[in-house]
Amino acid sequence: MSCGTAIVTGGTKRIGRALALALASDGFDLAIHYHTSEVAAQALLAELRGMGVRARAYRADLAHSDDVLQLIPRIQSDCADISLLINNASVFDRMSFLETEPAFFENEFAINLRAPFFLSRDFARFVKNGQIINLLDTRIRSGDPDYFAYSLTKQALYHFTRLAARELAPGIRVNGICPGPILPPPDGSESELQDYARRIPLGVPGHPEQIVRAMRYLIQNTFVTGDCLFVDGGEQLI
Repeated sequence: MSCGTAIVTGGTKRIGRALALALASDGFDLAIHYHTSEVAAQALLAELRGMGVRARAYRADLAHSDDVLQLIPRIQSDCADISLLINNASVFDRMSFLETEPAFFENEFAINLRAPFFLSRDFARFVKNGQIINLLDTRIRSGDPDYFAYSLTKQALYHFTRLAARELAPGIRVNGICPGPILPPPDGSESELQDYARRIPLGVPGHPEQIVRAMRYLIQNTFVTGDCLFVDGGEQLI
């Protein structure tokens, strides 16, 4: 029996893909959002359908408000049983405070904060009982001046998570996951990830499966809302 349809933004690659596959193995049908990864989206759909679940892909540019506002209604018209939204898609761009220009700032906030805000709002308009999980970052504890605007977006999304949990209870639970060093940045290397991880208390990088376990905990524990799980090897402590 299906657990309903889960929406995963940025679901074709990296952590998003791992979450989508885990949800399929747990009995969820999938609505996968992507932007430019058409080939990866079609490959993932084939894999998900091979697992015996229904799966659809939806293209949207989350930097554009029209695309954001159309996404949930598009999915809802195809899938009447939406039960879970995972706001995973984000941009992670290095830029110091003094280097930041308005266009860069607006793009970071559009994708990392405005999109999950309005996707969550629209989800709550259609779904009376369900869950929202936001992918945050361990940087919400201290920020990172090298990723100045990015850090601000994730800190704001943390506070949004807590506010939305209060607003949408008891029908919709809202939680977050704060990953640490799990994968190299898209333009980084495995050796850079290993070097970075040596500086955190546990001394090693994590794995997407550990984010999957956090997601499953939040889905299964119906007495948790407004929480943010740090899956970061202790990075928040330094």
